[in-house]
Amino acid sequence: MGVYWECQRCTACCRWPGEVKVSEAEIRAMAGYLGVEESHFIERYTRLRQDRRGLALTEQADGACVFLQGTDCLVQPVKPQQCRDFPNRWRADESLMRLCRAKPVWVPDEAGETSSAEGPAQPLSLKAP
Repeated sequence: MGVYWECQRCTACCRWPGEVKVSEAEIRAMAGYLGVEESHFIERYTRLRQDRRGLALTEQADGACVFLQGTDCLVQPVKPQQCRDFPNRWRADESLMRLCRAKPVWVPDEAGETSSAEGPAQPLSLKAP
C-alpha cells in the first residue's frame, strides 16, 4: 500500500527558497489567465534561472512566490507543473517538509486492500529513491 499526500493549501511551499521553473506553455497559460501580453508577463514576473537554462518566477521581497497573495495563489487554475506536483513529486529538505500540512491518503495496493492512518498525520518526508 502506498500513500498519496493531499495538499491542504497551507502555502508553506510558496514561501520556500528556490526556483519555480516555468516553460513557454506555462508562461502562455498564466499570461492569458491574467490577461496580459506574454512579453509583459516575462518582464514583470520572471527572471533568468540560476543555471541560465530558462526562466523562473520571481519572488516577493520576503522570498514568497510573486503570485502568493495572503493564502491564495493568483494563478491557481493555471499554476506551473512544478507547483501542481507538490508535495508528491518533490524531494525537499526534511526541515522544510515539516512545515507542509499535507495529509496522507492511503492508496490501495494491487490486491485492493487499504488501511487507515492511525492517529495524527506524521510530518511529510520525501526521500530520494
